Amino acid sequence: MSQAEARTEAGSQDRADAFAAVRSLSEALVAPLSDADATLQSMEDASPAKWHLAHTTWFWETFLLRDHKPGYRLFDEDWPFVFNSYYEAEGERIDRFSRGMLSRPTLADILEWRTHVNGEMETLLDDPALAPLIDLGLSHEQQHQELLLTDIKHALFQNPLGPAMWAAPETAGPTQVDGWYTHPGGIARIGHQEDGFAFDCEGPAHRQLLEPFALSKRLVMNGEWDAFIADGGYETAALWLSDGWAWVNENRVRAPLYWRDDEHFTHSGWQTRDPEAPVTHISYYEADAFASWAGHRLPTEFEWEAIARGQEGSAPAHDPAGGNQLDRAAPPLPLGAEGLFGDCWQFMRSAYLPYPRFQPAEGAVGEYNGKFMSGQFVLRGASCATARGHSRASYRNFFYPHQRWQFTGLRLAKDV
Repeated sequence: MSQAEARTEAGSQDRADAFAAVRSLSEALVAPLSDADATLQSMEDASPAKWHLAHTTWFWETFLLRDHKPGYRLFDEDWPFVFNSYYEAEGERIDRFSRGMLSRPTLADILEWRTHVNGEMETLLDDPALAPLIDLGLSHEQQHQELLLTDIKHALFQNPLGPAMWAAPETAGPTQVDGWYTHPGGIARIGHQEDGFAFDCEGPAHRQLLEPFALSKRLVMNGEWDAFIADGGYETAALWLSDGWAWVNENRVRAPLYWRDDEHFTHSGWQTRDPEAPVTHISYYEADAFASWAGHRLPTEFEWEAIARGQEGSAPAHDPAGGNQLDRAAPPLPLGAEGLFGDCWQFMRSAYLPYPRFQPAEGAVGEYNGKFMSGQFVLRGASCATARGHSRASYRNFFYPHQRWQFTGLRLAKDV
């Protein structure tokens, strides 16, 4: 066997193992849920847990099995209409806010479909020509694992009984390190540059001019946010962007999502809020207002990536495999790990726009990211609900400025 053949065989086995692990984790995450739990849709931004299980399976069946396995027949010809998300090239689909009306198929039906698709996929996992599409499918399902967790949290939050998915973890959070990563400025190379998978929006790699700056070594904590509230942060118009001030007043926002008194709602129900844990579930508007109150600013995505690549000095600013990212079915909880990854997504002051020379991929998968590059802001890092190893220095998450049901927080920056 040649070296090239050996690498291909090893890559195929790694891909098969990754496929099994990713598919298993999705199902483990819904194990604590009843069929009724898994059918809940609490708002248009969120989707039912069983819809996430089904949509990711639709992705594999549509773009791999239907298109690349001769003779494959759809498990159910009616299901693509209800489990397509936003792919116009795949035809009509139900309205997004109608997903919660899907009492049928049941959760058990969808799990049966997943088992069927898993078995049919076995013969495709060792095809080198399909490797890029399989890698996309794996990352796609990992994204939906995080969405599943944040969406069910929002749904259970609507219940006045404060139901829990899991028992509360007994682990104490690490101590955050104060200080700043400093960067002298200059020309930074931004975007995906390594071997391996990346989403289309992470490239092409390009040059970006940076002025001297510093990035905080730690995230903003709950206790600091309490001080912001006590100092009238939500009542001081001068701190807010105009759209943010309108949003705060129209929605009567006075604290991060899931806060009440000294508690916050978690996947383990209502828990006492730790003042030394990172603040999460805030909007871009809130992050920007806090940064103004603190006398600093939000970083740009280019500054954040320059630090994440270790360009601030000889020691890298993070361990990409570290943090408290999701690697098993357990309650996600931001603990305050040292480094840039693994607690919460961090808002950047950068609009989500294409990089120079960006071109979307051909076909339906080209709708994955490019068509959403309007009116949204970039977030960097990873959260406690992000699958371990899913993120990287070039990874670009993105949300609208008012959205905050995800594990979103902030890290301050300043000019030097």
